[in-house]
Amino acid sequence: MSNDALTHPTDALAIGHALTEAATTAGYAPSIHNTQPWRWRLAGHTLDLFTDRGRVLAVTDPGARLATLSCGVALHHARMSLAAQGWRVTTTRMPEPADPDHLGRLRIDGRTAAVDQLAALHLRAIPLRHTDRRPVTGEPVEPQKLQAITAAVIAEDTWLHTLTSDQVLELASAADHAQRTEADESAWQDELAYWTGGTRSAGTGIPDAAIPGRATQTTVPGRDFGHHGDLPISAGHDKTAAFVMLYGRSDEPRDWLRAGEALSAGWLTATERGVSVLPHSAPIEVVGTRQAMRVILASAGYPYLVLRLSTIDPAAAGPPRAPRLAADQIIEQS
Repeated sequence: MSNDALTHPTDALAIGHALTEAATTAGYAPSIHNTQPWRWRLAGHTLDLFTDRGRVLAVTDPGARLATLSCGVALHHARMSLAAQGWRVTTTRMPEPADPDHLGRLRIDGRTAAVDQLAALHLRAIPLRHTDRRPVTGEPVEPQKLQAITAAVIAEDTWLHTLTSDQVLELASAADHAQRTEADESAWQDELAYWTGGTRSAGTGIPDAAIPGRATQTTVPGRDFGHHGDLPISAGHDKTAAFVMLYGRSDEPRDWLRAGEALSAGWLTATERGVSVLPHSAPIEVVGTRQAMRVILASAGYPYLVLRLSTIDPAAAGPPRAPRLAADQIIEQS
């Protein structure tokens, strides 16, 4: 299909439907505290991604580092949706330097000769992907699965470092220090309470059903939400978990966005292979512990996020999925 052919009314309707479907699919993306800090604007053949400042964590994430990374996951989800539908798309990141909230633009240029099979696999995995905060006691992640996840991340211009046993202990110390530092701030406690069962907006936040009912037995402490939830957990210890660090060559908003796209690619690849992914963002939220994470990398790059990888027990039911905003709350039509 030529670009001129895209002016046909039927094609315009198909494009509008495809872009709406892409933005809706992007709504499944994981985000810090399930804030879903993205907003889409659909006009003609383009879909523009913006940071929604009203859903950025002002205390936990004042520089919008994790919000931008979350939006990067949404951008990759949208890319996969369009590629799986057989559309040829041009992706522009940070299209307006004067507007830092304008993170990306997807423009449909025509039809592809064949459907992208990898994108089709990822598209099927998107609604299946979820966050499980329970300790996992299954078998260690197989090397070939870790290699596939790493390759998916690298394909999105980001890297993945697998922590050694000694580095996991350093991570555990950093995570504990970060959470104690944040817990000493009343404003941080108030913000956390708002997004985990307080007066948050419908369709966002982390429900108690996804928060462990008691402290977990883990080497690296999970997020302390300030209260116990309703998620039943075992007394097991996740000794078989692997910990990896998402990192890149520099530490600017464009890098955080690309890191989110890489996280999406890696997480969907993990989901397809029966591997659970649990993000650990606390060590990244505090400047001192983020620097400690960079030391683990021997200053070879900048850390964006730590991930726990573990084998999923196919016989065990997972926790309920977090709520999502309705499509008309995140998509603007122009």
